[in-house]
Amino acid sequence: MAIKLTLPVSIGIILAIIVAGTIPMFNFMTEDTVLMMVVPSMVIFAAIVFAIGVKHGEYRAGAP
Repeated sequence: MAIKLTLPVSIGIILAIIVAGTIPMFNFMTEDTVLMMVVPSMVIFAAIVFAIGVKHGEYRAGAP
């Protein structure tokens, strides 16, 4: 029983990872710092890595 990684499922997984990485930071950083610096950088990094992963997957799917 494998999960079909559609775009909504993939984005949901990424958001879950971002939330899981963000929540513990509230213990030792102020809320403003986390929401204005940490979360945006995590989202931008995730978007870049996701785009690279999609392009690599397209490359691998087209390779013989």
